[in-house]
Amino acid sequence: MNEYKTIEDLGNLSGKVAMLRADLNVPMDENFHVTNTARIDRTVPTIKELMSKGAKVVVISHFGRPEGKGDMKNSLSHVAPELEKALGHKVVFVEDCIGEKVENAIKSMKADEVLLLENLRFYDEEKKGDENFAKELTKAVDVYVSDAFSTAHRAHASMVAAVKTKPAAFGRLMEEEVNALTKGLNNPERPLIAIVGGSKVSTKLDLLNNLVKKVDKLVISGGMAHTFMKASGIDTINEANSLVQMDMLDTAKEIMATAKANNCEIVLPVDVVVSKEFKPMAEHKTVDLEHIPAEGWSLLDVGEKTIAVINSKLDEAKTLVWNGPLGVFEMKPFDNATNKVAQHAAELTQEGKLTSVAGGGDTVSALANAGVEDKFTYISTAGGAFLEWMEGKELPGVVVLKK
Repeated sequence: MNEYKTIEDLGNLSGKVAMLRADLNVPMDENFHVTNTARIDRTVPTIKELMSKGAKVVVISHFGRPEGKGDMKNSLSHVAPELEKALGHKVVFVEDCIGEKVENAIKSMKADEVLLLENLRFYDEEKKGDENFAKELTKAVDVYVSDAFSTAHRAHASMVAAVKTKPAAFGRLMEEEVNALTKGLNNPERPLIAIVGGSKVSTKLDLLNNLVKKVDKLVISGGMAHTFMKASGIDTINEANSLVQMDMLDTAKEIMATAKANNCEIVLPVDVVVSKEFKPMAEHKTVDLEHIPAEGWSLLDVGEKTIAVINSKLDEAKTLVWNGPLGVFEMKPFDNATNKVAQHAAELTQEGKLTSVAGGGDTVSALANAGVEDKFTYISTAGGAFLEWMEGKELPGVVVLKK
C-alpha cells in the first residue's frame, strides 16, 4: 500500500479531530429500521482505531437520493442508533453537516463520543464537487480519512475536494478494498479467471473489453451469455427463448476476436436449464444446446455439464474475480449453478489454492444465498466503483490519495 496515504501517514492523532468519510447508505424498511448492517459493521474498525489513537471522530456520509433537499426519509438520524450499537460508544447526531451547529458540536465533544453529521447530499454542492463546500465541511477538523470506496468512482466534494483541504489518508476499509482489487486484477497470481454475469451485453461492454485483455480465462454467464452463444453459432438460441441481443452479435464477435488475440479463453455454457414459467420451482429440464426448445421455454440457468467445466477451470486458476450470477439465482432451483460454483470457489479459497475477489450488488446477494459470503478472500460491498475498477478506469476518490 506504499502507493497511497494510509492512517500511518497522519502521524500523532492524540487530541486531534478526525473526519471520517464513511458509507452508511444502508437498506432501511418503511419504519426507518436498518435491515442490513454490513456497511456500518465494516466502518467500525476504522472509527475504533482512530479513537484508540486519541482522535475525536466525526463521521460523514451520504444516504439515499435526496437531490439537494433535506427530508426525514433520507436523514442519517435513523442510522445513528445502529452505529452506536455496533461501536459500543455514544453517537451524537448533528442535524447538519456544515456550519455553526457542527462547529459547536465538535467543540463540546467528549473523548469517548462520536459525532454523526447529517446527510451530505442534502446539499447540491456535494455532488457537484464544490470546493467551498468541501472547505466548510472540514473547517473544524484536523485530519480527513476517506473510507467510502463504494463512492470512489464519483468526484463528489467529500471524495475529492475535501481530501485536498487537510492532511488525508485512506481508512482501513478503503485500504482493504484497494489492496484486494489490486491483487485480484492489477497484480494477480496467474492463471487469472473472471466470471461475469448479467442480463445484457450492452451494460458490460467496457468491462468485457478490459477483461479479455487482462485475464487468462473469462466465464460469460447469465443472460449476456445468450448473445455470445448465438454469435458463436448456436442457432437454437432466439429472442423467444433467451435474452439474446440481436443488435449486439457483431460486438460479441469483436470481443471474442480480441480475446483470441490476447490468449484469453472464453468459456460459454455447454448445457442449459430451461423452464416454461418465470417463477420459483417452475417445471424445468436440462438440455444440451442443440436441444433448446424454439419457444415456450426460457433459459434460466446453466446445467451440470457447464458447472463441471467452470469448476475444472477454477481448479487450474490461482486468482478469481467474480461479478454477476450464473443464472436467475433469486429463484430456486435456478440458483443451482451459482451456488455450486460459488461453493467450489470457496472451498479452493479455504484450502489456500485460490485468491477470490467478488463484488457488485447482485454478486454479494448471490454469494450470501450460496452461504459463502465469509469464505471468499474478499467481497466488495461496492457496486459502481467495483465495476469501474474492473473496467480499468481510474477512480477519482482513490487517485486523489496517491502519495
